[in-house]
Amino acid sequence: MAEPATATQAAAPAVPQLKDELDIVIPTIRNLDFLEMWRPFFQPYHLIIVQDGDPSKTIKVPDGFDYELYNRNDINRILGPKASCISFKDSACRCFGYMVSKKKYIFTIDDDCFHDAALWNVYCDFIYFHLTKVAKDPSGKAINALEQHIKNLLSPSTPFFFNTLYDPFRDGADFVRGYPFSLREGVPTAVSHGLWLNIPDYDAPTQLVKPLERNTRFVDAVLTIPKGTLFPMCGMNLAFDRELIGPAMYFGLMGDGQPIGRYDDMWAGWCTKVICDHLGLGVKTGLPYIYHSKASNPFVNLRKEYKGIFWQEEIIPFFQQTVLPKDCTTVQKCYIELAKQVKEKLSKVDPYFDKLAEAMVTWIEAWDELNPTGSSVINGKAK
Repeated sequence: MAEPATATQAAAPAVPQLKDELDIVIPTIRNLDFLEMWRPFFQPYHLIIVQDGDPSKTIKVPDGFDYELYNRNDINRILGPKASCISFKDSACRCFGYMVSKKKYIFTIDDDCFHDAALWNVYCDFIYFHLTKVAKDPSGKAINALEQHIKNLLSPSTPFFFNTLYDPFRDGADFVRGYPFSLREGVPTAVSHGLWLNIPDYDAPTQLVKPLERNTRFVDAVLTIPKGTLFPMCGMNLAFDRELIGPAMYFGLMGDGQPIGRYDDMWAGWCTKVICDHLGLGVKTGLPYIYHSKASNPFVNLRKEYKGIFWQEEIIPFFQQTVLPKDCTTVQKCYIELAKQVKEKLSKVDPYFDKLAEAMVTWIEAWDELNPTGSSVINGKAK
């Protein structure tokens, strides 16, 4: 007769899912005290911290976390002249963490913000981040955002036919009547895009006219964004399959020396969605939520966004009309082709896009140098 389990055995914690296959990437200019609120969920995982701004500043990380930290000197040393493609004084620098990671999956989240009002105004002039805290579901239970992102990434997407019952792969759901059986297998999920409670992710004009608006609606749903549909990707609560789509997750040229800011994640999202559609990959949005509790300064944001607000009226139609050739069978080939089309069709909008197109090519060159055996993707399957 088997011996009954001891109390110690019964209480042994389960090994966190994808513990050795996922990196958490965090851009920062300050001490990472905010990690304490995320400790129960993040501590088992490896962190890649990308320090922006003054590389001589010491960034303190709470004890007990496994991490590597890169500052601007490290970026310059590792990439050499190609470091020019990594933004400076902008949270877009986070994509360097995607490049140096060796894991299959990435989860990225924004760091803490100053609480003092005077410091906050200075800080907004310097760089744009959010205060991201652990959200709670309607029952009051803390939301393990990372766990939900993993569920999203490990289940298929359905971009070719919309399921009105949202994600059919969630417990308690399925495909509705009339859904083609030939499409029910789904496709690999490349991106999991999470949302936010409290402060919505608004642009500056909307912030100015709705300064007190808060999102209090917890919608218990995940859905696949249909093929051919673009979306405004927010980088503060995002996970993706690095092997499937990593080279497309370039957050562009933003911040210091650039005429635009706060479009880094959206640019990456538009590029990524076009490539996912072409390669037969899926993008999910909805759960998980984080709690976004600090609104950034709308006047500072407007100064960063104002060109983008005009440019997006031409950028979005460009991506809507973009067609990638059939011989673009890898993410890298797709991205180089996108860079070519950006240079050809968006340079008339502003010379900035010539520079951005060149940086996109440099990004892929740097990615391939650091990831010489990276996976290729053909018809939605990693090879």
